[in-house]
Amino acid sequence: MNEFLEPTPVIDSASAAIVAAAAEIAGDAASDEEIARRCFLWVRDCVRHSSDHLVSVVTCIASDVLRHRAGFCYAKSHLLTALLRARGIPAALCYQRLSRDSVGSAFCLHGLVAVHLQRHGWYRIDPRGNRGDITTEFCPPVERLAYTPTLPGELDVAGRFSDALPCVVEALQRWPTAEEVSRNLPAYEPAA
Repeated sequence: MNEFLEPTPVIDSASAAIVAAAAEIAGDAASDEEIARRCFLWVRDCVRHSSDHLVSVVTCIASDVLRHRAGFCYAKSHLLTALLRARGIPAALCYQRLSRDSVGSAFCLHGLVAVHLQRHGWYRIDPRGNRGDITTEFCPPVERLAYTPTLPGELDVAGRFSDALPCVVEALQRWPTAEEVSRNLPAYEPAA
């Protein structure tokens, strides 16, 4: 479980800015569930999704996401994971392989978070941000994620990750604008 509490180069949960923000967001919350709920709602509602809000800046490292208050699903997940770890709550990154169209002709990764809650164990949450056709919630033990894999080839990627997948970091660091990232979202090919 320690690997899901430790900082990494992307999940910089020990940075002063992350620690301070996590304390402010958690406020007087005492339980891990209430702290996780507050952190989730803050990232979901106060950090803009790059595509939804046409934000051109590209962020990857959690403290950069906090500073710019913007990022793709992956970056928002990096920030939420860092905030949770800064409060001593185990958190991991998770991914879904989703179709980029309605027929499954091309796929990309979607990033989300798994938090370990004392009452429920591992529980997945999706901080990507709500919009007219997408609603995510924090209501353990029921998962209310932005997407449900349904098309052939779509899937929940197995496992929980202590740090971002290299293909995600590469995409967020390679392309200088959100528009370019949107055209080159990281893909995932499941093992045969």
